[in-house]
Amino acid sequence: MALSELELRHIIERSFLPLQCKCVIDSRGELSVELLDQSTGRNLIAGGIPRSHFDSCRGIANFVAEMKAQLATQGGGEAVSRRG
Repeated sequence: MALSELELRHIIERSFLPLQCKCVIDSRGELSVELLDQSTGRNLIAGGIPRSHFDSCRGIANFVAEMKAQLATQGGGEAVSRRG
C-alpha cells in the first residue's frame, strides 16, 4: 500500500530532525527536499526525485542516509543534487 503525499512528506521531514527540512511534491509527482543545518549554515537541496524512489521503507531509509552523508561531508555553503 502506497503512502499518501502527506504521510511521505511527514516521514521524510521528521527523519532529518533536528535539521530543518522542507519536502515538496510537484504536479509530476517528483520530490524536492531542502535541508538546512542552522548550526553550521550548511544547505543541501535534492530535486527531481521520482516518487517511485520512496515505494519502500528501504528506499526512504537509503535516501535519508545518503542526504545525511552528503550534508556531513559538504564543506559549507549550498550543494544541489539532482537525482533521477
